[in-house]
Parts: sequence; structure tokens; C-alpha cells
Amino acid sequence: MRIKSIVLSLSAVAAFATGTAEAATNLVTNGNFEQVTNGTNKQLASSLTSAADRTTLTGWTSSNGNDGGYNFVLNSAIANTWDSAIWLKGNGNGYSASANGGNFFASDSQYWPGVLSQTVSGLTVGSTYTLTFQYALAQQTGFDGANTANFWEVGFGGATKDTTALSIASGGFSGWQTSSMTFTANSGSEVLSFLAKGSPGAPPFLLLDGVSLTAAVPEPATWGMLLGGLGLVGYAARRRAAKRA
Repeated sequence: MRIKSIVLSLSAVAAFATGTAEAATNLVTNGNFEQVTNGTNKQLASSLTSAADRTTLTGWTSSNGNDGGYNFVLNSAIANTWDSAIWLKGNGNGYSASANGGNFFASDSQYWPGVLSQTVSGLTVGSTYTLTFQYALAQQTGFDGANTANFWEVGFGGATKDTTALSIASGGFSGWQTSSMTFTANSGSEVLSFLAKGSPGAPPFLLLDGVSLTAAVPEPATWGMLLGGLGLVGYAARRRAAKRA
């Protein structure tokens, strides 16, 4: 009976672990910013638009209260060239595309930045979720001066957290950083948001890509309990076999 009870308990733990692994699907729509409504390499509008020089990101809303703000979706392959809607400095400063390549989101914290947001659904109240993304700091061509302490203010429901602040010398590039945060869902749907913030600069552009929100993985103690329990079952089985012999 003891072995049966242990097996049932381990089955429950395994089912929990399997369910968590299955829940690792990214809950964020268009987290790589590849889906656009009116082309890429443009300033964002707050809503669907037919204006040739504006676009929107599928699944996301960009707004500063009046319009889309000074926010852009840029093509990383040309963002450091004059062909880009915002020409970022990238001559010998280590500029590179993010790990995802393709498009990224860009916002100037000092010039009418807009909040980038989307409502994430399918959440479980009380459950913890892990948010991961890549971010970097660059400078627009035609301006000189250092940029210090620029960061993303990240919102999830009623909670907010800040990334580690980035700073660059005049004409510099921070390189891509990875940020990971955990949030707890208070309802089945929560608003996820990003707002560029920082000190006055010349002018700083915060970049964002690879946004992913998944259910948190099991705690190490859970896996330890599972492995320990399996060992206990094996030991008990060997003892029973030895007695029968």
C-alpha cells in the first residue's frame, strides 16, 4: 500500500510538471514584431491607418494619449543606414541585430514616447508567469553626447518593474541584453506594457525584441521531490524482491 501511495503521489507531481511544460507556450502575440499592418521601417500609429508613413504592430497598441508616440518598428538589417526611418549609429560601435533578427521596436524616452501594450489572455489567477525579452540602447545619427540610465518600465496588470538601466558613450551601442521578470496574474487577462524611460540624452533610442511570457517552470524542490520519490520506489521494490527470494 505504501508503494501504491507513493506512485500515486509521484504521478500527481509528474502530471503537474508535464502540465507546466505544456504551458510554456508564448502567451504574447507578435513578440518578435514581425507582423505589421502597413509595412515595416515606419513610425507607429495608435490605430489602423492608411497613411503611407505609419503602421501598426499586430496584437500591440502604441499610444502616448494623442497618437502612437515617437515609437517605431525598424528593420534591424538597415537600422544603421540612411534607409532606416530612424538612422541609428552603427559604424564601428558594435551595432548588431537582436538574436531574433528581423524587426525590433524602438522608442525615444525623451521625445513623446508612447506606451507599447497588449492584453494577454488565458492566464490563471494566482499563477506566476515569466516574462523574457531582449533590449538595447542606441543613438540616432546626427546627434552627439552620452546617454545614461535608460531603461524599460514594464507593466503587468497593476505591477511595474524596471529593467537594468543602460548607458552608452556618445555614438555608442550597448549590445543586446536579456531581461527576465516574474509576475503573478490577478485576473484571467492582464495588460502587458513597455515604456521607455531615462535621463536626458542625445537622443537615446531603447530597442526591444523577443518578448515572451510563459508559465513559470516548477521549483527545483518539485523536481527534487520527484527524483527522490522515484528512488524511494526503486528501493522499496528491491527490498520486496529480496524478501521473496
